[in-house]
Amino acid sequence: QVQLVESGGGLVQDGGSLRLSCAASGSTFSISAMGWYRQAPGKQREFVAGISSGGTTDYADSVKGRFTISRDNAKNTVYLQMNLLKPEDTGVYYCNQGRSGLQRLRLGVVAYWGQGTQVTVSS
Repeated sequence: QVQLVESGGGLVQDGGSLRLSCAASGSTFSISAMGWYRQAPGKQREFVAGISSGGTTDYADSVKGRFTISRDNAKNTVYLQMNLLKPEDTGVYYCNQGRSGLQRLRLGVVAYWGQGTQVTVSS
């Protein structure tokens, strides 16, 4: 069983930055695609960013150029650097570990989810 623990959420002003971290337990981190989803109030959970085991990245159009996903396999940790935050980025951000690669992670094929961390961007 893999546990994912997110941290780094909080309240930030429009245009500000935050860095989310997700620490994973278990021995499958380095061979797994990892990703971030978010859920705004009253909306469905949506893909934000993903990174393959080899370092290939993928982003939702709404965050391209502003967010950067990265991973440190030595620390079993995946990061999401969020710059130029907007009020519409507000939501609960969930870390996840893919079941079978980055493309399918983007489609929601996920093996494990974290508990989520709240990000609030004020205008």
